[in-house]
Amino acid sequence: MRFKINLRINPALKDAVDRKMIRAAARAALEHEAAPAPGALTIILADDGMLQRLNRDYLGHNHPTDVLSFPSNETDPETGARYFGDIAISLPRARAQAEAGGHPVTAEMQLLVVHGVLHLLGHDHAKAKGKARMWAAQAEILKQLKAPTSG
Repeated sequence: MRFKINLRINPALKDAVDRKMIRAAARAALEHEAAPAPGALTIILADDGMLQRLNRDYLGHNHPTDVLSFPSNETDPETGARYFGDIAISLPRARAQAEAGGHPVTAEMQLLVVHGVLHLLGHDHAKAKGKARMWAAQAEILKQLKAPTSG
């Protein structure tokens, strides 16, 4: 397998998660960006409390957020596979954002996964030029995934 997508899901949220969709969104982003293979990453699906703690501890922002990315550039010495890093997503926040935006939770989750993977691969939206590139890549990947839209 070219890319291994590890999932860690809060047990209280496990029944509400489409694992296949999440892995497909991550793989689509990795392939779109021509990420080196073999490679792996981990996606953590959690609650607002965990995202708030991570956001506070690593970025100094004491509030929950929807997605955080923690890039890595490690290589497994036995397999040579690159470890891209970890993505943490708040499932409750994804649900709330989907409802506020009038689109399915699936679409929000695909967006958050793709957004997180792009950050792992070096994209940034702090400046206008980087934001334009990142948003264009997101749009292309979501189109390839045939992501659901507002309905």
